[in-house]
This record gives sequence, structure tokens and C-alpha cells, in this order.
Amino acid sequence: MSEAMTEPSVTPVSADAPRKPTWGETLRVYLEPASLRMFALGFSAGLPLLLVLGTLSFRLREAGLDRTTIGYLSWVGLAYGFKWVWSPLVDRLPIPLLTRWLGRRRSWLLLSQLAIMAALAGMALADPRSELTLVVWCALAVAFASATQDIALDAFRIESADTAHQGALAATYQTGYRLAMIWAGAGVLWLAARSEVAVTLPMAGGPGALYQQGAWMTAYLVMAASMVVGVVTVLFSREPARIELPPARNAAEWLRGALIEPFADFLRRYGRHALLVLALIGVYRISDVVMGIMANPFYVDMGYTKDEVAAVTKVYGVIMTLAGAFIGGALSLRLGVMRVLLLGALLSAATNLLFAWLAGHGHDVPALIAVVSADNLSAGVASAAFIAYLSGLTNVRYSATQYALFSSMMLLAPKWLAGYSGAFVDAYGYQAFFVGTALLGLPVLLLIFWAARLTATGR
Repeated sequence: MSEAMTEPSVTPVSADAPRKPTWGETLRVYLEPASLRMFALGFSAGLPLLLVLGTLSFRLREAGLDRTTIGYLSWVGLAYGFKWVWSPLVDRLPIPLLTRWLGRRRSWLLLSQLAIMAALAGMALADPRSELTLVVWCALAVAFASATQDIALDAFRIESADTAHQGALAATYQTGYRLAMIWAGAGVLWLAARSEVAVTLPMAGGPGALYQQGAWMTAYLVMAASMVVGVVTVLFSREPARIELPPARNAAEWLRGALIEPFADFLRRYGRHALLVLALIGVYRISDVVMGIMANPFYVDMGYTKDEVAAVTKVYGVIMTLAGAFIGGALSLRLGVMRVLLLGALLSAATNLLFAWLAGHGHDVPALIAVVSADNLSAGVASAAFIAYLSGLTNVRYSATQYALFSSMMLLAPKWLAGYSGAFVDAYGYQAFFVGTALLGLPVLLLIFWAARLTATGR
């Protein structure tokens, strides 16, 4: 968590105190090959998330599903919260033929990307009005494969550079990730809107449900094809230097090394501060995650069109997130991760109050631009700092398993709580909901202040 709260880093470093980089050196790090690879792989990681959460909620609301049901269906995202369960397999288990050809990290990346493509095609062909169960199962498959891709990709990133460069890799990863969210958010809505027009014209007077399903089918098939970006990057990337582990003498020793030792290592390194670290991880993004599930139903209910939502929230808003990610990455490198964590947590909670104001303001595109700008800028700062923070907690000997545990904990409680968001909105309205999500950020501030106090006192 900090030098005062951890044992010496597991990554070898110079005995001399590190020199603070100049601004020129700070910015040039974004053009290094490792950063550029992470940009492309970040795109493949960011594409599936909205398609099974944010964009899917828009599609389901337009299909006539009630908000309570949409909220419960967001539990599909819990796959990301439990990825630590199978992360030891991704960390240690070879895939026949693929691992020998591509290496440990790239083989799992390729397999998960191909599975995402297949499951997205299934979502494209299923109509939620009559085949909701099939849509849910395909969404679960996308979430499971996407979570598996995240496990392998996080390990790939951590093993590709030293600790000092993790903030830059996090920023370029976030850039690719957010660009994919533009494509999976604005792009899919734009494609669906254009497909509606294209199919409706020769079918004047035909049933509306038919052309809407055709529009979403086209959009989701294009999204499946877009995963090729990640596939090509994996095929043309180099496998990171492998961390050699002692060979296991039997199955029991292998299981102990794969399942128990990664968690025991974390507890040994952080000792009595381990629970504080885990608590901070578990609630850091709670305001954003819980609020995000109802964002698209909110836009639909406020009367915003697909084109308005695409332009403002999925393009302009994501650009602001990218700006925030670069700011967060640069500030983390110069000022330290903990200070930027505090700033990101404060901004994330405060900007949810702007959505409460917007809920009582009515349909107003300029107001939506202002609110989304502030919210996404703060999210970018928080995300870049948080990824760098989690990377610094990870021992490279167990990078996939430990990082999967940390990033899973980040989502587990928020995703579970978000499942009740639709029922809360139905009972109390959007304004109360957004104010409530802002208040959820208060424990985060307390935990960061506590961590800062422990850092200052060395306890």
C-alpha cells in the first residue's frame, strides 16, 4: 500500500533513491512498445463490459423490461467479482497446444477472446422479448470469458514492466479500454439506430419489434467482429519474461502453490494491515459501480434518444474519461498513488450528486454534457490511480491470481448491491438513488485517511 505499510517490493530496484522524471520523460513513456501493446489489449478488454451491462440495460429497457428486472440481471456482472476463483488455473494451467505455441499469458488471452466473440454472436441472434433466458446465458458466457481475459491481461501487464511504469501502462490500458467503451456504447447505439432506418424503409407498416431486433442483431455482430483487434495484438505480441516457479512434486503441492500460496504471500507481506487494504479495495469504486447500472435506464426514462446518449455519454463522456486517465497516470507517477486515490474517491462521490440535480432538471442536453463531463473526468482519475495501486500490491510470482483477487474484490460488493438499484429507483425515484450512491463513497474517504495516517506514523 505504501512503503511504511509493506515489506520491500518483490521487484528488484536500485539501491539509490529514484530520480523524479522530467515531464518530457513522463510523457514519452506513453509511446513505449509495452504501452502501445497495452493500448490495443485494453480495447479488447473494454469492449465486452458494456455489452453485458450498460448497453444491454439500454436494450432491455427499450424492449420493455421493468427497471427491477434490469437491476437483477446486472448480477451477470458478478462473474467479474468471482474471477479470483478460477484465476489460479489461468495463472498455472497450460492449454494443450496453445500454451506451447503462444506461451502462458497469450494462450489464455486468445482462448478467452475467441469465446467472447462466439457469445456476443449468440446475444446478437437472441431476442430479449421472447428469448430472454438465452440472452442471459450468452451474457453470462461473455462475462465469464471477459473476466478470464482480464485475469490473463492483468498478469501480462504486470509482467511487462517494472513498478515505476505501471501507472503509464494503466493509463494506456485505460485509453484503449475507454475507446472500446465508446465503440461498445456509442457505436452500438449508432449502429442500432442506423439499422432501424435501413430495415424499416422497405417494411413500412411492419411490426416495430421485428426491425428493432434486426437493428440490435447487426450492432452486436459488429461488436463480436471488433474483438479481432485483441486477437491480432495477442498473435503479434511477445510473451513476457516468464517467472519460473519450482516444479511441484505432486498434485497436493501444485494445489498448495496455485491456490493457497498466492493468498498466504499477500497476508505475510501486509500483516496486520491486510484487512485495511482489502477493505479499501472492496469499496473504492462502490459509488460509480452502483450508480452505473441505472444510468442507461435513466437516460431512456428522461427521454434522451439513442443518438443523444451515444454522442454525449458514450463519446464525449469517454473522451473526458481518457483525459482523466492520463491526468491520473501522470499525477500518480509524480505525486504518489495514495494522494491521487484520495482525489479520485472524493470526485467520484461528489459527481453523483450532479446526477441527482439532473434528475430534477428534465431533458436538457447541455446539462447532460456538463454532468457527464465531470463524472467521467473523475472516473478516469480514480481508475488510473486504482489500477496502479493494485499493481503495486501484487507479487509478480503470483500476478494473475493476486491481481484477480484484488480486482474481484473491487467489484463483488458493488455489483451485488447494484442488483437492487432498479428496485430502489422504483420505490424512491432517481434523485434519492443518486444521492444515496454519493453517500456510499464516504467510507472510502475514511479508509484512505486511515491508510494515510498509518503511512505517516509507520504503524
